[in-house]
Amino acid sequence: MNTSIEENRSHPRLPDLLGAYHLVNQAEKGTPVATVAELPAVYRSEVEDPAAAFTADTVLLATPPGDDLPAGCVVLKAPREGRAPEIKRLWVAPEARRKGIAKALMAEALRRAAASGASAVRLTVWNWREEPVALYRALGFATVASWDERPDLLCLEKTLEETLVKPLEKPLATAADRIERLTPDEVRAHASAGLAALLVDAVDGGASVGFLAPLEAPDAAGWWTRVAEEAAEGVRDVWAAHGPDGNLTGVVTLVRGGAANGGHRGEIARLLVHRSARGRGLGYRLLATAEAHAAASGLTLLVLDTQTDSPAERLYRGAGWTAAGTIPDFAADPSGVLRPTTLYYKRLG
Repeated sequence: MNTSIEENRSHPRLPDLLGAYHLVNQAEKGTPVATVAELPAVYRSEVEDPAAAFTADTVLLATPPGDDLPAGCVVLKAPREGRAPEIKRLWVAPEARRKGIAKALMAEALRRAAASGASAVRLTVWNWREEPVALYRALGFATVASWDERPDLLCLEKTLEETLVKPLEKPLATAADRIERLTPDEVRAHASAGLAALLVDAVDGGASVGFLAPLEAPDAAGWWTRVAEEAAEGVRDVWAAHGPDGNLTGVVTLVRGGAANGGHRGEIARLLVHRSARGRGLGYRLLATAEAHAAASGLTLLVLDTQTDSPAERLYRGAGWTAAGTIPDFAADPSGVLRPTTLYYKRLG
């Protein structure tokens, strides 16, 4: 049996793993604390709310064969400001070591980084951590010029090869949602069920996506039916995420500029992840999928708007989008209260 790898920022076991990591890290740095409550605020926030702390990142957990709970974790940070994605928080519980869990987590993190189009991955490690350093060296990481001047901290980087994108000879078990582009007919087929359910769930959850609560399923289905017509006209592209059970767990659409002088740009609209599927990095994956398609189809600029200070805003900032400005009282939230909206843009290529 293989180690099982899952992506889940909201797993109830994750705070324990992160807490253990940070407590050991503080002790090794010579600044020990007894409890998570005594950790520096930046680390304590990760333990208290991993889903919020890593909202734009990929969090992987590893469960050994025959066990019910994860015994290890690693975080693949989203690339920021043109930098390579960074691997952080690699941790395996002491009782589960010497079973290849750390290597399995690293292999999956590297595979996902390569699949996202990254050309390299970087990380930092204290030079006294002999076993992790040996693992990173074995995986092909090399010392590079420091981007963090703290004493005794090594900065390592690995160039990713195309072969990393290919499935492993012995695939790791994963629970990743499958993302695919929907044809206009498929949008119509899902309009009254899965797609309508995603829109209703978003409005019920307080997301400002153009509708007031309560949103009735027939109204949501009607909106998606109109989207299907736009897809047929080539105005809008739609991608949906399918969970392991086949149900739709998320969706994103890309609207192309209609003006003669706006053919170079597009708009990200209706990025929705069902509340039951959050914490797995799905929003970032959907966004990255739409961005990659936009770039491949010749678009050079993307725009979007989102309610100011919403969870979605953290996702966009983490994914490299730039805030262009905020408009007060721009749109009502589902309860009817006027809220500010922040406009974002991202250059492609």
